[in-house]
Amino acid sequence: MRHVISEQYEYIGMILASLYSGGKDSAFSLYLAEQMGHEVPCVVNIMPEDEASWIFHTPNLGVVPLMAESMGKRLITAPSTGSEEGDMTGLREALEGLDVDGVVTGAVWSDYQWDRMNLVCGDLGLKVVSPLWRKDQDMVMDELLASGIRAIIVGCYAEGLGEEWLGREIDRSAAEELRMIRAKTGISILGEGGEYESMTVDSPLYRLPLSIDSSRREWSRSGGTLRVESASLVPRTGPSDGTSGASACWRRPRSRTWTSRPPRTSACG
Repeated sequence: MRHVISEQYEYIGMILASLYSGGKDSAFSLYLAEQMGHEVPCVVNIMPEDEASWIFHTPNLGVVPLMAESMGKRLITAPSTGSEEGDMTGLREALEGLDVDGVVTGAVWSDYQWDRMNLVCGDLGLKVVSPLWRKDQDMVMDELLASGIRAIIVGCYAEGLGEEWLGREIDRSAAEELRMIRAKTGISILGEGGEYESMTVDSPLYRLPLSIDSSRREWSRSGGTLRVESASLVPRTGPSDGTSGASACWRRPRSRTWTSRPPRTSACG
């Protein structure tokens, strides 16, 4: 399928590193970058100590190595304190020395994230490719679902998103409900205002989809998080078209497993 969402870029055939959190936006941007003709041999994951990081997604980062394995991509990680300075330092340390032309990001509407990523990449002489930047959010959601990317909600932090949303797949039914909530409360249906966080369980780039084998819910008056305790790569059971309403928190026969432990750092290029 040809995605019109990516037509803004004049550069083709670059070698890029992907800023990859495991969320739907970074997964979709990586997919679009490759559809645009770029080569993306590695993914970069910044791991903030503080979950209140202003720049980077934080829930369930321990599962990212399994995602990178499924995509056949090298993983580069760097720690951060979670402060603005710590996030920028971590990003700089992760990107320095990589043999790439630029970086692909999942930024959509956050000027804060956009400015700081461009500042670091500009200092390093790297181009920034952001296929979703300033795109209409309804169009992005529709294109995301049409791409075959499947993601679940792992964090809820806005009015209208109750505990029942944790672990729910972002399919067409969920997208319509998010639009109805937006009409009442003004949320971003993509979670751009921090309304929710997501985790990608399948993608056209995945050799094997991700299964959540065990998890726990943490919920308070201000919202909650689905903590993944173990996950595995499993045989694919059918096509992914974004129409299933089932939760992705299931058990399947395992082919590759993950439990909570820190990923190894590797080089790109």
